[in-house]
This record gives sequence, C-alpha cells and structure tokens, in this order.
Amino acid sequence: MLVDTHTHLHFPHFDEDRAEVIARAAAAGVTRLVAIGTDLPDSRAAVALAEAWPGVVWATVGVHPNAATDFGADSLAELRDLASHPSVVAIGEVGLDLFRDRCPVAMQQQAFAAQQRLALDLGLPLVVHSREAHEAVYQSLDEVGGFVTRVVVHCFTSHAPQMMRFAERGCWVGLDGPVTYPKAVEAHEVADLVPLDRLLLETDCPYLAPQKRRGKRCEPADVVAVAHEVARRRGLTLDEVAARTTANAMAFFGWETS
Repeated sequence: MLVDTHTHLHFPHFDEDRAEVIARAAAAGVTRLVAIGTDLPDSRAAVALAEAWPGVVWATVGVHPNAATDFGADSLAELRDLASHPSVVAIGEVGLDLFRDRCPVAMQQQAFAAQQRLALDLGLPLVVHSREAHEAVYQSLDEVGGFVTRVVVHCFTSHAPQMMRFAERGCWVGLDGPVTYPKAVEAHEVADLVPLDRLLLETDCPYLAPQKRRGKRCEPADVVAVAHEVARRRGLTLDEVAARTTANAMAFFGWETS
C-alpha cells in the first residue's frame, strides 16, 4: 500500500475523469490520497472531494503564499471552520515562496505565521511550501513555533543540507516526480540522504509527472514511480519503501488513532 500525501485532485485538470484517476490509483496500490488546499475556494473543493470519497481522499485547508494577498481575519476564521470537518487532516499548503513575485513577502510571512498558530491551536500538522525560501521558512517555524506540531516540507528536491536541518527538527520531507529525472542531481542527493523515518511520498499532481510520463498530466498512480526510484537508490525493495512511507503518513496525519 502507498499513500499520495500531496495531490490537487480537486483541480479542474481532473474534472473529466476524476473517478477513473482514483480507480487507477487504487489499482496501482495507492489507497489513500490527500487533496491539498491552496486558497479558500480550493480548500472548500478539497473538503468536498473528501466528502465524496470517504476513506480514500482526505483534505487539507490553507492559503498558499502565492495566494496570500487578501489573507486576513476572515480568511483565518473560514479556515478554522473548514478544519473542523472530520476529513481535514492538516493545515496547508502554507509557507513562503521567494521564487515567484505574486505576493509581497511581508504578506506571505503574516499569513504563514497566522496559519502556524491555527495549526498549533487545533492540534493539526502543517503542509509547508518552501520555494527558494528554506532559510526563511526555517526561521519562521522556529520563531512562531510551528516546529512544535508535525511539519512536512513538500517537494523538497534541492538543498540537501537544509533538508537535513529540517529533518533534525523532526520535520518530514516530501519527495515527488523530480527524484526520477536523470539530471536532477540535487533531488537525487535529497533522496539518498533523507532519513527513512522522515520520508513521505507525493505527486503534487497534476504537476511534476515522473520521468517516463514527463509532459503528461501527473496523477496519484504515479507515486509508484517515485517509490521505485527511492527504493532503487536506497537499496530497498518497493515493499519496504511502501511500508515505511505508509507508516510515516499514518503517523504524520494521525490516521493511526482515527
């Protein structure tokens, strides 16, 4: 059994064949899928998808740093309300993005801090986006207190020393399609070094399709290719990687007690 811990299955990319995509994931052994919220309408859609596929799809709710320009008290109140739904297993996707210039950094930092506090208040983990921002994200988690809860830094495909710094603070690390790319040297280094008890597998679908399907829409079944590559690089079997990463996902999202 595998878990795709970071999907955007509720995006319009899947409107024509979402049921078939979920069926293909199940046939491939990917039995749990997490739909990640990136703004308020998107978070509502993630929760609705989880309601439609109970026991298969779970949701997170949050405002992505690139969508944080209008974040305020009303946003936080709605996120709190959405997070009360039993299918919601984390706050996210939140964090900082210093690569794209879609939201002023000060606004990103404010939204990230507020959503960290929300996660701490609700006892939920954090799904963190960090693009060209690892030091700033680390500093925010340290200063605001987000490290106290469970944290995954998703799509961690570069800067292995920073990855180890997060792992040493108890964070999980999400790996996805780039680990399968032949020239993605930094992603390979992260895959080689990440502690196995800190590793989560994801697709970030519909983005980041693995090497054999590059240029096509990614979907949750593609997490198998990520698992295969991690197994190959670490000298493990696919079953070993599946067992370890599924146990990690169960612990991260609190499924072992649900």
